[in-house]
Amino acid sequence: MEQFKGLKKTLYIWSNSNQESMEKSINLIKQITGGEVLVENIDRLSMASHPNSTFDLIVVEGARSSDAFAKLLSLLKPSGKLYLEKYEGSSESVSQELKLSGFLEIQKATDSITCQKPAYEVGSSVKLSFAKKDVAAVWKIDADDGDEEETINEDDLLDEEDKAKPNPESLRVCGTTGKRKACKDCSCGLAEELEAEKTKVAVETKNAKSSCGSCYLGDAFRCSTCPYLGMPAFKPGEKVQLAGNLLKADL
Repeated sequence: MEQFKGLKKTLYIWSNSNQESMEKSINLIKQITGGEVLVENIDRLSMASHPNSTFDLIVVEGARSSDAFAKLLSLLKPSGKLYLEKYEGSSESVSQELKLSGFLEIQKATDSITCQKPAYEVGSSVKLSFAKKDVAAVWKIDADDGDEEETINEDDLLDEEDKAKPNPESLRVCGTTGKRKACKDCSCGLAEELEAEKTKVAVETKNAKSSCGSCYLGDAFRCSTCPYLGMPAFKPGEKVQLAGNLLKADL
């Protein structure tokens, strides 16, 4: 019990001790702690009028039930110690009951168990602050950090093709439809431009040669630069023809 030296207020709880044995235990506690020792019977503990958070140490001789463990927890001050001496039952079952009652730091010896109340009062609360913090500081990289953060140069994400400006002619739309689709009475030249593009694609497609030999199977088998992309599947050597309704405007 040397670990209890200097504790100021102790509650000694007895069960079946004779007068001589009890006085011997009380004198030993006073000698070690140097503080005040109050005495209570385990059967009358529930009727005791001791205020909560009163004792630095509680010594229980012959603990028999878990019914009083919650009461003992409330009587102890935060971080107060509980010492069970000559308890009944296995050390595993008693330790489990102590844990369920809220005790921490459980240490088992041959015929005793020592544990501790948490460093806060039962039912205590702490006010949480939800004030806004500097969000920018969360993403700030500290220059003093030992590890260098690897970053990606955004210019490396674009190649020369991405940086090239598109041909303004390819962006021209019809003033009537608002789309790159000629109206019925087109007079701005967009109809001729679109027809020339179709002719160019048809010529390129006619003269195109497959590098993989699977272009005729359909888009699922074509590469990203295949001139037949978007065309229907066809038989090898067959002239590719689009359905008549695909060549008509939606208007």
